[in-house]
Amino acid sequence: MLKKTFLVFFGLLLFSAVGLVATYFLTNPESPPVTTNSAYWLQPGPNEVGMYERVFVDPNRPTQPNGSFNGSPRRTLNTTIWYPVGLEGDLPLIIHSHGFVSSRTEMDYVSEHLASHGYVVAAADFPLTNGNAPGGGPLVNDVINQPGDVSYLISSMLTLRGDDKPYEGTLNPERIGVMGLSLGGLTTTLVAFHPEMQDTRIKGAIAIAGPGGFFTETFFRNSDVPYLMIAGTADGLIDYEAHAARIPELAPSGSLLTIEGGTHLGFVTLAEPALRLFHNPDSLGCQAVLSNLDEDSSDETFGSLGTPETGVEVTDDLPEVCEFELAKAAHPGRQHMITKLAVLSFFNSVLAEEYAVRWSGETLLSTGLQQDFVEARYTR
Repeated sequence: MLKKTFLVFFGLLLFSAVGLVATYFLTNPESPPVTTNSAYWLQPGPNEVGMYERVFVDPNRPTQPNGSFNGSPRRTLNTTIWYPVGLEGDLPLIIHSHGFVSSRTEMDYVSEHLASHGYVVAAADFPLTNGNAPGGGPLVNDVINQPGDVSYLISSMLTLRGDDKPYEGTLNPERIGVMGLSLGGLTTTLVAFHPEMQDTRIKGAIAIAGPGGFFTETFFRNSDVPYLMIAGTADGLIDYEAHAARIPELAPSGSLLTIEGGTHLGFVTLAEPALRLFHNPDSLGCQAVLSNLDEDSSDETFGSLGTPETGVEVTDDLPEVCEFELAKAAHPGRQHMITKLAVLSFFNSVLAEEYAVRWSGETLLSTGLQQDFVEARYTR
């Protein structure tokens, strides 16, 4: 009897495993035609990718108290660096900023792709907004200190020497870009445009699903740095219409890449393939964010970023996080493809040394993506 029961259980387990494998292959995302530029640039670049872990400590800026954490007189940035192995010469630098309740590896599929194409990418866990923040949970209002963290990372990366520098080339201070997801997207926008927090060394900035509905034209006049917002229409955390749709009309140097059906969690590495079958994976993201977010604190945080005179207007009509219905999600694999291509083509268009690469990046971003992906729409 026991043997029969075991065989039945084993058969059910095997059947379930076969079903999962079949479902996985049957739901694989469709790739663009092999003859397109999208297919070409989706391939890993010619460089092997290395990873290096480094801790940077800024002794001149404190970390505020948080719950049981008493604070610190310094800011510690646990950092991962992705780099092209063996590539010499001038190299461009990209700093990635992670989202709330997240980590520096949240979009490592993009970091690795950039590194394979010759970029050095550095991403740190911010002291108080990462998912393992000390004191009992992440603190959203520490975002005001994160542009300073990005600037410190830029300076630290530019001064790496000897055994502390894992890559063979030399970082070019004239080829620096920044990108970020969600609260990291806000961090990116601040360090690129804020009248007091901006870093003028930055030559290109990408905000991915970042809050920004409280910025006005005045804010974006503080800099002419090329700026791209990437956002999904099915984002369940940061409302697309309120925060992304108006970027092309507000930012003279700005453009918008819209992903129809794109979600907030659809941008993270975890989404593909783990979240393929969700109606909208942002149901999970909302649980994580809302359990750690004090809405009054977040409103106060955004309000502290500036005044109407500096281009910051926090109004009551901005939708709260996760207060709207979740729409059907696009395939996260397709969302990943579009994101990889948009990030690489944008940075190529503003940071590449060769004219042909810059032109190819601009063409792919402005026209190629829309031709090869029905979900993509570019607005300048």
